[in-house]
Amino acid sequence: MKQPLQSRLSDAQCRALARAVDETYLEIFPSPSIERRLDALESGAWVSVTCSPTRGVEPTLELCARLARRGLRVVPHVSARMVRDRQHLKEIMRRIADIGADSIFVPGGDAPRPIGEYRSAPELLRDIAGLDHRLRHVGVAAHPEGHPAADPETLLQALAAKQSFANYFVTQMCFDATALIAWLRMIRDRGITLDAWIGLPGVFDRRALLAASMRIGVGASLRLLRDRGGAVRRLFGPRSYRPDAILSELAPFLGDPALGIAGFHLYCFNAVEPSENWRRRFVAGCRAHSIGVAS
Repeated sequence: MKQPLQSRLSDAQCRALARAVDETYLEIFPSPSIERRLDALESGAWVSVTCSPTRGVEPTLELCARLARRGLRVVPHVSARMVRDRQHLKEIMRRIADIGADSIFVPGGDAPRPIGEYRSAPELLRDIAGLDHRLRHVGVAAHPEGHPAADPETLLQALAAKQSFANYFVTQMCFDATALIAWLRMIRDRGITLDAWIGLPGVFDRRALLAASMRIGVGASLRLLRDRGGAVRRLFGPRSYRPDAILSELAPFLGDPALGIAGFHLYCFNAVEPSENWRRRFVAGCRAHSIGVAS
């Protein structure tokens, strides 16, 4: 019988991984069925709610308000291109305060054209910083594998510009731990000190995950997997994908202060129950292995 991946880790690595995955939060998007699907989460769980490039920020704020009343801790996404002007921003921030959220995430947004005066995240972040708010955490996007609309140096400069107004970033979904750690070392050498939340895929049917990955622009990671023998079976094998392997590869780096890994952000594409069930089993497996090693 194949041994669990946790068995390859030390006691300290298993404990660190259990803590990090236990605190992992899910990213979801507003949909008619999402509130029912979130019944799989315990009260107090963190949920990040995206902002639609077609429907705007209103569905995000409405869903966040309802989820907060259910006892979930929400992180509203406020896409720069979905904010009309400073007055609209003030109204958004007032509603976020009413929700009780103390963390927001500010991407540029995927809309081809902005609906107002904000074209990029740094522009919106600058005006957010000028408002009287009680947010403790402001997050921004980071792209270890690049972005179709910008070259790597432009992306790095943008991340540096956002650093003045934020205190954490979330990476785009990635399948390759080696490339991810190399990118983290590079940005730290370039002066990026924001806390890093590593974006990982949740549990998916492999075909659905492949389609989603190509759609959001993580093709470079997929091409790397195709060239790495056994690694390719993680994604293209006969069963659904689970992020166990990349988590185990990242475990030795969780305690490295130079890398600044704060935790994990799970892209579940609204497949809440399978991703949450996996998360609980994975944490239990890490803790059981840690106890076994210690004894």
